[in-house]
Amino acid sequence: MEQKNESSFTGFILLGFSDRPQLEQVLFVALLIFYIFTLLGNSTIIVLSHVDPQLHTPMYFFLSNLSFVDLCYTTSIVPQLLVNLRGSNKSISFGGCIVQLCLALGLGGTECILLGVMALDRYAAICKPLHYTVIMHPRLCALMASASWIIGFANSLLQTVLIFLLPIWGRNKLDHFFCEVPPLLKLACVDTAMNESELFFASVITLFMPVALIMFSYSQIVRAVLRIKSSAGQRKAFGTCGSHLTVVSLFYGTALYAYLQPSNKDSKDQAKFISLFYTIIIPMINPLIYTLRNKDVKGAMRKLTCRKGTANTET
Repeated sequence: MEQKNESSFTGFILLGFSDRPQLEQVLFVALLIFYIFTLLGNSTIIVLSHVDPQLHTPMYFFLSNLSFVDLCYTTSIVPQLLVNLRGSNKSISFGGCIVQLCLALGLGGTECILLGVMALDRYAAICKPLHYTVIMHPRLCALMASASWIIGFANSLLQTVLIFLLPIWGRNKLDHFFCEVPPLLKLACVDTAMNESELFFASVITLFMPVALIMFSYSQIVRAVLRIKSSAGQRKAFGTCGSHLTVVSLFYGTALYAYLQPSNKDSKDQAKFISLFYTIIIPMINPLIYTLRNKDVKGAMRKLTCRKGTANTET
């Protein structure tokens, strides 16, 4: 966003929840607790996926990538938000806003693609069980994970450049708690229809293609599961997909609602709380969703705990 016509322009003011001072105090405590649980939960998934040989499978490889994305995504937003909630200074520097937007878009896009890749992994596991290890070769898994990161951040860089090329002529009050696309577009003093179209086409790869992949994978999974004659086998097959489907529904549902709702005062407040949900709450509950009914992860946690207990006893 052009700033040359405003020599004193140094950054943006994140209005966030400043119109509700009492709510800010409650949010500070709640979000600090949520952030700590997010760090602990996702770090646990990453550590267990690396130290336990039984979890050296494509499913947990992608899950550890997803946990790392959630860690970085939340960390790109929450520390700045906590500082703004705690003090009277609600500002973020121009460069800081660029970095935050680029990270948030890149990590969000990477998560979208990873969720699509994880659906493909479940398709291979259920529909092609005899060829699963051949199809989901470690090199292919590493390639798909790398492609998710590269495409996510390539799209992010493109969108960030398009947004910050818009002139704002001194407007610096951002009606949100972090630098996000819709509120930034509203600061522009020119018609943004063309920019919105460009941003839409840039988002197709990171949004609609993963959704198409997820829909294809699960349509094939449903067909394969319905061919299983035993109800126990059907429950087991659906059980392996339940966690992923829950995460997909929460992530895409809240993100789409936040971006597609009409623009008015009430919807602005709703958008902030919905954004809180998909930027903070979902990364916190993802580890719980994936581990609550997962015997492998529970077993890995018990083994790791026993090792620490044995080591402490020996010392």
